Amino acid sequence: MMPGKTLFDDNTPEKGNDRKPEKSEELFHNNKKETMPLERLKNLEEKISAVVERVKALKEEKKALENRIQELEEILAGKTKTIESLTAEKTSIKTQVEELLSELETIEL
Repeated sequence: MMPGKTLFDDNTPEKGNDRKPEKSEELFHNNKKETMPLERLKNLEEKISAVVERVKALKEEKKALENRIQELEEILAGKTKTIESLTAEKTSIKTQVEELLSELETIEL
């Protein structure tokens, strides 16, 4: 490659300059390198787009899962309160039944 040139510069010989490329590198550059960077760039762009879409989808999925977790935690909190309430009611009823049994035992038949 000539100094001051990039892979994307045209490297066509000027008019009246019929010189043959001196190196195989120049041949490669003239024939394949000009299209390869564009193909590689397009391929890279497609990969980046796919990654961006995947990240967006994963973020949406994460948000949906976080919302579902919050819903389930609220349901669980409600169930826990219900269990605590039923346990307190059970304890109260047990105490009342024990008191009634004690009263029955004290009554002589």
